[in-house]
Amino acid sequence: MIRDLLVTTAVLIAGLVAYRYQHVVLNALRRFDARNVKRIADQERERNDPVAHFRHTLETAEEQVETVSEISVSDPRTAMMVTRYVFEGEQFATKADAERVRAEKVRAIARGYYMDLPIALSERRKDKLH
Repeated sequence: MIRDLLVTTAVLIAGLVAYRYQHVVLNALRRFDARNVKRIADQERERNDPVAHFRHTLETAEEQVETVSEISVSDPRTAMMVTRYVFEGEQFATKADAERVRAEKVRAIARGYYMDLPIALSERRKDKLH
């Protein structure tokens, strides 16, 4: 008898919580579905794109490199606060300079991937032959 009352109470509370947060859950599911639809459409588009592999390599390399951050520091000559841009611990006067160095780093990572690719592919072929 008490057990039935506790189970009924738990079911009612769970139902009320689910009703209260239904919009949050449904919005999360819609975003999840939209990302999947976009990913599938991108994969279909990439099948016919001859440079998709290069674009994907650059995106992967960009994920491995930190972003340019902005800081305010005191200028040693004027003692006024100035904005500096930091990339990998190095300060730059302009964001363009910092972004240029970051882009060079991304290209170097992508270039390294393509330099190592023939070795990796030959290793795969060796494994398939044995």
